[in-house]
Amino acid sequence: MKKRKIGNSNLHVFPIGLGTMGMSEFYGETDEKQSISTIHKAIELGIDFFDTADMYGSGHNEELLGKALKGKFGKITLATKFANVRGSNGEFLGINGKPEYVKKACEASLKRLGIDTIDLYYYHRVDPEVPIEETVGAMAKLVKEGKVRYLGLSEVKGETLKRAYAIHPISAVQSEYSIWTRDVEEANMKECRELGVSTVAYSPLGRGVLTGKFNKIEDTNDYRYYLPRMEAENFQSNKKIVAEIEEIAKSKNAKASQIALAWILAKGEDIIPIPGTKREKYLIENLDALKIKLSNDEISKLDKLYELVKGNRYDDYSMANTLQ
Repeated sequence: MKKRKIGNSNLHVFPIGLGTMGMSEFYGETDEKQSISTIHKAIELGIDFFDTADMYGSGHNEELLGKALKGKFGKITLATKFANVRGSNGEFLGINGKPEYVKKACEASLKRLGIDTIDLYYYHRVDPEVPIEETVGAMAKLVKEGKVRYLGLSEVKGETLKRAYAIHPISAVQSEYSIWTRDVEEANMKECRELGVSTVAYSPLGRGVLTGKFNKIEDTNDYRYYLPRMEAENFQSNKKIVAEIEEIAKSKNAKASQIALAWILAKGEDIIPIPGTKREKYLIENLDALKIKLSNDEISKLDKLYELVKGNRYDDYSMANTLQ
């Protein structure tokens, strides 16, 4: 399987990575044993790009990966993020991009992961109170110190990316990108391609909805329950999008999830989707997307589904902190 290069780095990874957020919180119940088994299965199947963040489970997710990937660091590419601050009880305390916090957050992540160097270190959300140049300048010092190999940003506008890149090369920008979330195409994809920066697509399956496995979400412990697109009226409309994807999937004897991933993979080799899952079954299903070839007509049909989306992808607070 031809690997995809991450921006200006020397990191070459499997075309599909693994997002691990749901293994610690946000999407209902978690099972550490099952999660570790899924991570090991991913490696067995060729996946070598794993994504986490210090805020996932208030550090638990990094600890989980440290345990699951022990002895495998150096053979895989690990990405983590900082800036979303959590309190001792898991409460959200805001965004911190201050230079002194950058170093503190990195050292805490290294300790939880049990490693000396992070392959790709992202600025998770931009702190509006701190110039991007100051934050990236502090991140650049981590590279010089050998604590980080390459730098990334998440949810940024193209102009912010260019300002950051002027301070230190940025290898990847992580953005929510899927058939039903495409704001990134106008927000930063042009600048990413001009600078040779890869797009790492998180939530490529629309937080699981594009798999067609949800008629509705009733678990109030599930983060998706509170998203505008999941509200009753919006969700009923948005399910029509899933039905269209399922029609194409049926014609190819495939799953809706595989069509959704194949669509992203067809958008360019500079894009690397990182679907998240806690279960081996869905991990295997996702990788079968690599066997699917979509025609230009099918891609065009899927492109048009974006016009049907009802509701924002986040609540008002979170929307205010995206694409800064």
